[in-house]
Amino acid sequence: MLRKSKIVREGERALSIQTQEDMGRAWAAENGYCVRKVWRENLSAWSDVKRPKMDAAIDAVLNGEVQALWCYALDRFSRKGAESVVPILGKARVIFDYERLDSMDERDRRWIIDRAENAREYSQRLSYNVRNTKAKQQKQGKWLATPPFGLVADANRRLSPNRTPYMCLLDGKQEVTPWDVVKRIFWHVGNGMAGRALARQLNAEGLRTSRGALWQVGTIWAIVVHPVYEGWMTVSPPVGKQKSHKRAFRYVHPETGENVRCVTDQTLPEMIPAELAERARRVLAGHQFMAAEKRPRAGRVVHPISGKSIKCASCGYSMTLAGKSHGCNLNAKNKGACTAPASVRQATLLAYVVDAWSTRLHAAEDDDPLLVAVAERWQAITRPEESAEVAEARAKVTAAQAELNRFHQDDAEGFYTGRSARYRIPAKNKAEARLDAAEERLAALVGGGTVDLTWLLEGNAAETWHQADRTMQRDLLSLAIDRIIVKPGKRGQRFNGAERVTIVWAAPEQAEEHTDEYGQAA
Repeated sequence: MLRKSKIVREGERALSIQTQEDMGRAWAAENGYCVRKVWRENLSAWSDVKRPKMDAAIDAVLNGEVQALWCYALDRFSRKGAESVVPILGKARVIFDYERLDSMDERDRRWIIDRAENAREYSQRLSYNVRNTKAKQQKQGKWLATPPFGLVADANRRLSPNRTPYMCLLDGKQEVTPWDVVKRIFWHVGNGMAGRALARQLNAEGLRTSRGALWQVGTIWAIVVHPVYEGWMTVSPPVGKQKSHKRAFRYVHPETGENVRCVTDQTLPEMIPAELAERARRVLAGHQFMAAEKRPRAGRVVHPISGKSIKCASCGYSMTLAGKSHGCNLNAKNKGACTAPASVRQATLLAYVVDAWSTRLHAAEDDDPLLVAVAERWQAITRPEESAEVAEARAKVTAAQAELNRFHQDDAEGFYTGRSARYRIPAKNKAEARLDAAEERLAALVGGGTVDLTWLLEGNAAETWHQADRTMQRDLLSLAIDRIIVKPGKRGQRFNGAERVTIVWAAPEQAEEHTDEYGQAA
């Protein structure tokens, strides 16, 4: 049986598996044995991990399938003490070559037990020293593992941006550093680019990860959510408590309760700004949409309701304007594809929509959600900078609430137990403080000013609409209308808007998350 630790600790010169095998075969030849089976392990002997190779080897010698089991040394066999060797004493022959001990020799029993306990004591002492050393280094902000992509560790194990070129773009004219790629990822994601689109762009330019692999959305996600790019020391969830997202979280100093930096004060300004990192994470989590404006794009407006998401009620496809009528686009592309294609004259539909729009605004009460939506969208048109600030504030509230919910879920599942117990209160306080600050900021922005809509209400909507130019007419309808759904009419019958047309009215931003594909409450 051969074993070598997967991770060789500093100062420990472990014999290679091949050298152990050569020694074992030499012993077998010298003592008249034929090697039947070789069990190789590349695992730690002192851990709770399962060792199927060791179990198979012991079963084989106990069941008489092999006459003897050779092992280089007792600490290669196990470091769990006497409990691991007592079952074989006097029952099966196991040779510990380095100590020259035989489990079937009565005189070796005490020596085997003593050596096994010595190996256990050494392992415990070594583990204790390693834990203390790592804990001290963590408090000092020293990065103990391999630096993440885009970062490099100095002699003192403090991190800094890796600006060593590692690849060239396809044109071969520009060298790219890992830190260039990291900054680009945060900037693009923070400005609304989807992770998949960014991965395709990086791959198309010939850029690869540090291991030469293609970029994937999961790789980009892992970079964006990692606090190390802001300069924070992080720790992983303890064994047995890892969540599905396997996200590293900030290390909390056990004495001060503060987060620890893994970069120097001189390097900190070069790291990813906290504002950009938080925005990128909100966009990636779907809490913030950078291009979610409620007003139409700039351009030449031909018809006030063209592109107003006019849908065919039969198939759900859009209705395009051809000549003087809106018709089912699916049926226009493929005759007969829509079983009951809707069609309506543009002027007739527009007249009905404007009348319904004016009547709905006139009948709206002060607490009508429609007026909230209209105010939000009018502010987006007239004061786009303030509107964007409010939208970002709402996104921060959503992200903060999600973080607090995640804390409560982890707490209920027993995540903050054992060694992780000291992170419970700091994580709770941080999540609650972040939510409080986000809510206060949103309240200050929303309550800081009012939007005057009296000119549009009290029966003035229709007159205002008719006096406006086409661009403003389209904007005015967009304030209150999301979709127009048209049913097919019967040949020879007059147009009846109440029966054939369904208007999906606008809803406030916070309520839009709970609507179906037609904008109705889900």
